[in-house]
Amino acid sequence: MVASSLVIGSNQWPLLRLSIYGSLRADGQSFGEATINGNGSLIGGLGGGSGGTVLLFLQELMLAENSSLSTVGGNGGPRGGGGGGGGRVHFHWSNIGIGDEYVPVATISGFINSSGGAGNKGGLFGDEGTVTGKKCPKGLYGTFCMECPIGTYKDIDGSDEDLCTPCPLELLPNRANFIYVRGGVRQSSCPYKCISEKYRMPNCYTPLEELMYTFGGPWPFALLLSGILVLLAVLLSTLRIKLVESSSYVANIEHQSSHHFPYLLSLSEVRGTRAEETQSHVYRMYFMGPNTFREPWHLPYSPPDSIIEIVYEDAFNRFIDEINSVAAYDWWEGSVHSILSVVAYPCAWSWKQWRRRKKVHRLQEYVKSEYDHSCLRSCRSRALYKGMKVILLAFHSSGVILFLGCHALSAKNPLVYVGATPDLMVAYIDFFLGGDEKRVDMVSIIQKRFPMCIIFGGDGSYMSPYNLHSDTLLTNLLGQHIPPTVWNRLVAGLNAQLRTVRHGSIRSALVPVLDWIASHGNPQVEFHGVKIELGWFQATASGYYQLGIVVVVGDLTFHNLHQPDLSDRSNDGYPRNGAASAGKNPKLLQQSWPYPSHALSRKKITGGINGGLINDATLRSLEFKRDFLFPFSLLLHNTRPVGRQDSLQLLITTMLLADLSVTLLTLLQFYWISLGIFLAVLLILPLSLLSPFPAGLNALFSKEPRRASLARIYSLWNATSLSNIAVAFICGIIHYGFSSFLPPDKENTWNTRSEDNKWWLLPTILLIFKSIQARIVDWHIANLEVQDFSLFCPDPDAFWAHEPTA
Repeated sequence: MVASSLVIGSNQWPLLRLSIYGSLRADGQSFGEATINGNGSLIGGLGGGSGGTVLLFLQELMLAENSSLSTVGGNGGPRGGGGGGGGRVHFHWSNIGIGDEYVPVATISGFINSSGGAGNKGGLFGDEGTVTGKKCPKGLYGTFCMECPIGTYKDIDGSDEDLCTPCPLELLPNRANFIYVRGGVRQSSCPYKCISEKYRMPNCYTPLEELMYTFGGPWPFALLLSGILVLLAVLLSTLRIKLVESSSYVANIEHQSSHHFPYLLSLSEVRGTRAEETQSHVYRMYFMGPNTFREPWHLPYSPPDSIIEIVYEDAFNRFIDEINSVAAYDWWEGSVHSILSVVAYPCAWSWKQWRRRKKVHRLQEYVKSEYDHSCLRSCRSRALYKGMKVILLAFHSSGVILFLGCHALSAKNPLVYVGATPDLMVAYIDFFLGGDEKRVDMVSIIQKRFPMCIIFGGDGSYMSPYNLHSDTLLTNLLGQHIPPTVWNRLVAGLNAQLRTVRHGSIRSALVPVLDWIASHGNPQVEFHGVKIELGWFQATASGYYQLGIVVVVGDLTFHNLHQPDLSDRSNDGYPRNGAASAGKNPKLLQQSWPYPSHALSRKKITGGINGGLINDATLRSLEFKRDFLFPFSLLLHNTRPVGRQDSLQLLITTMLLADLSVTLLTLLQFYWISLGIFLAVLLILPLSLLSPFPAGLNALFSKEPRRASLARIYSLWNATSLSNIAVAFICGIIHYGFSSFLPPDKENTWNTRSEDNKWWLLPTILLIFKSIQARIVDWHIANLEVQDFSLFCPDPDAFWAHEPTA
């Protein structure tokens, strides 16, 4: 028996909303127990009734939970009756919204059943009924016109699920996902969204990639940027030549002679002092210590043998106390330096040099105006100012000739010039005789000036290489025994060798210096009755010691000095095995000078200065310390000149612009990655990442003689910026290292990660650029400081053939 049909609404007047709470049925009839005919036979095998038809004309359907809409076929009768077929349910939707106007037409929480009825005792089940709906517009599918799933589109009318076609992946960027669209997607260009707001539509590029692809991609962008940088470098080099190098070479030479940097070719042009002052010089007393905030300059107590006859010992020791207190630094100066060392090391270096310069001026003022010179015998007997002149001379970077000391009121007493070297590492006091003391019995005092110990400036670091500063007085003193041209040539050649000596590897670095003295130096000066030897002097309690040379004149020789007495070897005083402990006992240090049977005594050789000779046998005993900045010495070290100065400067300009460009691109990249990482890269250390560019321009556009010192500051900024690159690598590894452990939640997550893992490329390029810059700048500095390539001539005869004529 067929169930009846149920029609709700009409095509013209559809039902606005149908809400079903319960059941809406049009089921087929089911047969119960078997019936008996009149003759007593059983009636069976009757099939169940088919389900009815439910036709709904409506706009919206709501089937509540546990409610049902049913057109189930009836069950078959006894004895093999088949089940009735399922009925038909059809939804004729009216006014289906599309696009943004789409509203779901059905809310189904219950169930719709149109299944066939069950058979009895072998009877077949009834066929499944149908549940259909009106054809859906584009973007919608199914009986209830639902939206096509995300990542599919439907561009034709119909209700079949297969009509929702997958969107083409060729149009989807790697860092994007398809997104939900209200009303479904109706065309093949499916909308998508980048996986993060950091990426920019439509290609989901980073800001850096967007910049590169604007010009065609990474390689065209790199080529274009390189061309622009080379063009700018050429323009800057042309401008530099016009502004800096337009002045004449002669003017530069005259200018540099009165400034702080000891150009190796200008030593022969140093002006001499008056002969009277040269003859009256008695002794040069060196300050001890590296002139740092922790260990300032200080003078040793008790006067040396050379001046013991012209000073009062008690008053002299009081003078030492006073001068040492003046030379000491205040606590706040060291505190500022410590802070700057952590924040910006080049600024700490500039601060230290400024305070050193101030300290030199303070010592000058003290000796000139404040000290009563009571330690001098002649000053005590002749009312202070008509006896001896005490001259404080210091190596400093101001490069200005200063006048200081206690000068006689008499107009015939000459002024004394103060020499300078760039590092402010060494200071000394020169003692002169006054006019009334130039008696016959004082000749022996003057003769005590030899053997003479000359201590090198510098400390073997990149910023302060070792150098022998031959001031005017020293040149004239030795000029009495060696022609000035020979001495100046010797000093220039020795400085050329010393500038490459690094304290961190002093044992191996001094070998070429010793060889040069043996092959080039002594053979020439011995012809004039002079011999020089390399030595170390004035070890302090901290283990710091100074290098220098000992000059012996006349019959005083070093014969047998390199054959030490065996009894002294057990107490070898070279700065080794913990120079700090050795430095606490000057007597042990002085035992590095042996007692040969027919040679000079130790005090005669050193004039009372603790120290020892450096030769092939004792070189391995030298102790050295490496601080936390030692790794930078692998990047920064003084080299020999290579020439091609114009090409080097053009290359430096190009690398400087390339460094700035890559730095800005790196900052842009890390700003996109994370604001925290961007600030860390920029501010650890602060100023270091962006300062090399202005420092480099300042070095390139500066005029003589400050170009070399400013180039060192530029190189120091360049090396300091490596800390920012290290922070970039650390932050990048942490950021992307942790993200790699997160489970992928999108299909293209791994592709995205593989692209983003190229974050290290720009920091690596920047690291390479900075390493190249460091080497080029070292060559540039060497070209500026050593302009005579003949100083490195391996042939002694060829070396001395370039000796300037007097």
